[in-house]
Amino acid sequence: MGRNKYPEQTQEKIVEASIKLFIEKGYEQTTIQDILDALNLSKGGLYHHFKSKEEILEAVKQKRAQYAADMLHDLIDNTKAANAKEKLKKILYQWGASTQTHSFDTILSSQSNNPHFVMGALQNAVNQDAPIISKLIEEGVKDGSIQTTEPALCAEIFLLLLNFWTSPVLFKRNLDETKKRLSYLQSLMCLLGLDIIDNEFIENIAGSYDKTGMF
Repeated sequence: MGRNKYPEQTQEKIVEASIKLFIEKGYEQTTIQDILDALNLSKGGLYHHFKSKEEILEAVKQKRAQYAADMLHDLIDNTKAANAKEKLKKILYQWGASTQTHSFDTILSSQSNNPHFVMGALQNAVNQDAPIISKLIEEGVKDGSIQTTEPALCAEIFLLLLNFWTSPVLFKRNLDETKKRLSYLQSLMCLLGLDIIDNEFIENIAGSYDKTGMF
């Protein structure tokens, strides 16, 4: 890669090449030299942007968070449904079926034992994603399709349980154990007045985990 007078473009190319390598080889097996070879970049050119492979991984995590947020906003703007509850169900189904999101998750699964990394993901779920879901729940309360008294708290609980408690990566669970917890989450959300999980969603999300080799 020749000298690029736009540093942000070079940085983006480093992240994109690293994502591809992390998916193909795994994060631990990918070396800095692999990244340099993929880009025809010098060590100085890479270290100008990232001091270590760990910093590149942090950039990947940030890119995943931004991708998820952008995708969620796009789905909200473009998904049509009879009411807010049906719209939220459609959005969650498409969100869960995203191969790009699960590709990111395959990379980040290598950091499941890293407390700092997991804490950052928890904070993103509560501070970034939950308020978006909460607005949809509020719309459902207004149109009568959702019956819950605390939309904001309900959104936080839902995302924390869905993204972390049911995760086969964080707790080293198999397919059956994961589906059992997704089914229990379905029952729990019904009790909270947010019955947006159906059997099709459970099969979809479990299948996505299976396809990306998380079991």
